Amino acid sequence: MTQLLLNPLKKSYPKYIKVIKENRMNKLTLSTASLLLATFFAHSAFALDKNSVAAVNGKNITQKQYQEHLKLLSSQNRQGNQAPINRDAVLNDLINKEVLLQEAKKKKLDKDKQVKAQLERLKQNLMVQALLSKSPAAKPITDKELQEVYDKQIKNADRSEFKARHILVKEEAKAKELIAKLNDGADFAETAKNESTGPSGKNGGDLGWFSAAQMVPAFSQATSKLMKGTHSQSPVKTRFGYHIIKLEDSRTRELPKFADVKEQIRPAIRNKRLQEYVMKLRNAAKIEVK
Repeated sequence: MTQLLLNPLKKSYPKYIKVIKENRMNKLTLSTASLLLATFFAHSAFALDKNSVAAVNGKNITQKQYQEHLKLLSSQNRQGNQAPINRDAVLNDLINKEVLLQEAKKKKLDKDKQVKAQLERLKQNLMVQALLSKSPAAKPITDKELQEVYDKQIKNADRSEFKARHILVKEEAKAKELIAKLNDGADFAETAKNESTGPSGKNGGDLGWFSAAQMVPAFSQATSKLMKGTHSQSPVKTRFGYHIIKLEDSRTRELPKFADVKEQIRPAIRNKRLQEYVMKLRNAAKIEVK
């Protein structure tokens, strides 16, 4: 029986074998050999405690680390619509990470200047994120706040929409020449196809329906002053060139309901809070710029 116990130890632990053999020669009992074997197993076993799930070169991977990593991987899998993660996958991921980390430390990469600089930046970013998570910007946004912003936007919203065509040219003189031709009965759409330098020219200058906010101010203002079916009598200058605008129709657009846009308002409130918080800190700080 003693020989059966000794066989697995011959290669890796010869000193234990030697001691056991010497004791056997001295006619020690099997219990003495068993005691030595117990000592071997005590020294060779992983230093796992009750709160650990694995160990790499004696470094424990705790149950807490396991649970946190499981939560992270499960969240990533749900976002990617992947199957649930099993225990082996989590353990293998943690073990691989620990093996790589130990190798990196063995190569003293934690002392590398570039790595240290990146770690410092990461630390700073994490600290900023932790601060912001506890700042007024992180306070839950109520439906009342969302409703107030919505009501204000609705109140100030321009509900006018226009359907128009335009002819775009580079020179004012050319625009005036075309206006004269249109006044003499030239077809607006055909003139736009032949003369406009804008991308809508091939479609007869058709711009479809648009709100004032969708166009540059000068263009929108000129359009809003036109009567349905008429075209501008003076060239409208913008950064794109000179426009001749024809208003084909106008209407009052339907505004979106609160329930449909409330979640679009939330980021705007959060960003406003964040800007106010940062500005408050800036105002309280002594800032010098070279």
